[in-house]
Amino acid sequence: MRDEEIIEINKNYWNEHADLWFGTTALPQYGVYFPTEDELHLFGDLSGKKMLEICCGSGHSLLYNAQRGAGELWGVDLSQKQLDTAEKLLKENGYSANLICAKMEDKLVVPKDYFDYVYSIYGIGWTTDLQGTFDKIASYLKKDGTFIFSWHHTLNYCMAWDTKERKVVLHDDKLEMTKSYFDESYFKMPVHDSEIVLCNRKISTYINALAKAGFVIEQLVEESDKEALNAPEDAEPKMRKAKMLPLSFCIKARKL
Repeated sequence: MRDEEIIEINKNYWNEHADLWFGTTALPQYGVYFPTEDELHLFGDLSGKKMLEICCGSGHSLLYNAQRGAGELWGVDLSQKQLDTAEKLLKENGYSANLICAKMEDKLVVPKDYFDYVYSIYGIGWTTDLQGTFDKIASYLKKDGTFIFSWHHTLNYCMAWDTKERKVVLHDDKLEMTKSYFDESYFKMPVHDSEIVLCNRKISTYINALAKAGFVIEQLVEESDKEALNAPEDAEPKMRKAKMLPLSFCIKARKL
């Protein structure tokens, strides 16, 4: 499947189903059964900071950072429907952002060597060109600028997961390998009445691409939150799975 075809399938999904994900997985949340920004403090003091969000979705993470004193907000998303929702949300709360409808794989019309932070909450994994996307993100950041992103943990789709049914499958609370960790090929997955196309990259793929783009990693978080770690035996399957392995991960990196 060609990259443009993958992007078009995913773009159509988000334009048609954006409302179903309103406010889902946005700061202070980083991921599924995962510690929040209120616990991790990866961003620090945002007063006056220039921030660019990749895959800004419904705008809730932009709003979160605006309420914490960010000086300038920019957001990029593939879906115009998402951007319209984000603009409305920010306006209703007395804020605004420079919103751009574009593919993250493209060279964005944004200032170079300008931003204090570039971040992406459960968005970066949609890219069809990881290295190219990281290279471009590095060009947007100031020297010593920070890049923070979260995504599905690679093990999430390798263990106890049925892609065709899009659900966790446990057998006597045992995690069975359902996909090779080394398989980075694209796969389709049904969501609602449509489908999306994803690539399950190894953690080392992300780390090596960051290094090649000129980043140094300051923190890698692959944990489950306290709710999952303390889950009772009769908890729903996804929570029980999160008790045994991280469903999400987050990386904080600095541009050299």
